[in-house]
Amino acid sequence: MRLINRYPGRAPALLLGLIPFLLIVLIYGMASQARLAENPNDKLLPGLEQMTGAVNRMAFQEDRRSGDYLMWQDTTASLSRLAIGVGVAASLALVVGLLNGILPMARAGLAPLVSALSMIPPLAILPILFIVFGLGELSKVMLIVIGTAPIMMRDVAQRVRELPVEQLIKIQTLGANSWQVVTRMALPQVLPRLIDAVRLSLGPAWLFLIAAEAIASTEGLGYRIFLVRRYLAMDVILPYVIWITILAIVIDQCLRFANRRLFPWYNAGGH
Repeated sequence: MRLINRYPGRAPALLLGLIPFLLIVLIYGMASQARLAENPNDKLLPGLEQMTGAVNRMAFQEDRRSGDYLMWQDTTASLSRLAIGVGVAASLALVVGLLNGILPMARAGLAPLVSALSMIPPLAILPILFIVFGLGELSKVMLIVIGTAPIMMRDVAQRVRELPVEQLIKIQTLGANSWQVVTRMALPQVLPRLIDAVRLSLGPAWLFLIAAEAIASTEGLGYRIFLVRRYLAMDVILPYVIWITILAIVIDQCLRFANRRLFPWYNAGGH
């Protein structure tokens, strides 16, 4: 049997997926052990004990100055900003994407603007956002919205235009007006695709969030990473990076699960 026709079972697939992670952990452990053996005070590659101690200090011990559990405070602040930013971006993407996909007049007026906005590097306008909206929460949320909404708008519009022409003709033959075409034909089929677009936008959204928090914030996962970098506190930075990765994976899998439960017909097609 050719290799291209061989598919691993559930257990072998899980094992194959774990191997790269185990190799990374092994290589890191060996490198860390070698550096610490040469210099016990080395900060570049902290050992497991050092990182465990840092996590315990940041997550399970009250901060001496504020009395807060810093890791959970940072997590709550970052997730709130991320949820608001992605939520607003997804809502805008749904509305504008449907209009661009269904209505030729709207597409003629909005599509060029959306295309132009999607080409602007969001981090390049971060100083502008701070000047216009200040250093508070709004500028951080706006960076996420501006960074992710145009791409999702284009994706939703493209998905709408890919709907079978036969459906559009049939629903109009049955007497549906423009509003009914949008709400009864396009919207139900676009919603699962919007969830997929949100999943794909989570990576850039995290990037924009961390960048904004690093520059102007007093709490948040990105803020903490850039705060402790001046002390070369890799025992804090690495667990924070791992924690951000875990949060991103959990959010992605929750969206995937919701998509499967809410739209089983869509996922039955192999999406």
